[in-house]
Amino acid sequence: MLFELGKIWRLLFYLFIFCSVLILLKLLFSVEEKYIAQNITWIPCQDFTIELGMKQIEEYISTWEFHESWLHCTDFLNEEEVEFSKLYHYRTRWSIPTRRKPIPRATACVYFTIQISKVKPLSLPVEVFFIFESTRLVHRPGQSRFREKWLKDIIESKLIMMENIIF
Repeated sequence: MLFELGKIWRLLFYLFIFCSVLILLKLLFSVEEKYIAQNITWIPCQDFTIELGMKQIEEYISTWEFHESWLHCTDFLNEEEVEFSKLYHYRTRWSIPTRRKPIPRATACVYFTIQISKVKPLSLPVEVFFIFESTRLVHRPGQSRFREKWLKDIIESKLIMMENIIF
């Protein structure tokens, strides 16, 4: 009798743990399901200019969620001709200036590429890709959610590196 009561208690314990894990997973994934990666309507290839590309990047960045203390500026870097397309490269530099330190010790960059196809119809929208400095993962608008933590991590790693260098 005691042996069977032990089995029942053990079974109830495992059932409790299993249900707790299911509830936690549901809570975690229900929060993520509610978020939809933001995007904008990108211009057709035929209407593209370097300045308009920069404005569209700024418009896209405005859909990101980040604290108001962050400042950024976007610069056009260069134009690259490849076999089937033209690539336009931009850099958005991020920092958090303060009253005590208006010139930040480190910045974080996001590199955008706007691709204009030479073979697809010009009425199609431009293709846009971006990467964060010191990473290889290529993001596409509307497919990944911006995380402010990525910028903080870049700046933090630069500050740690600078502390270890003796001039």
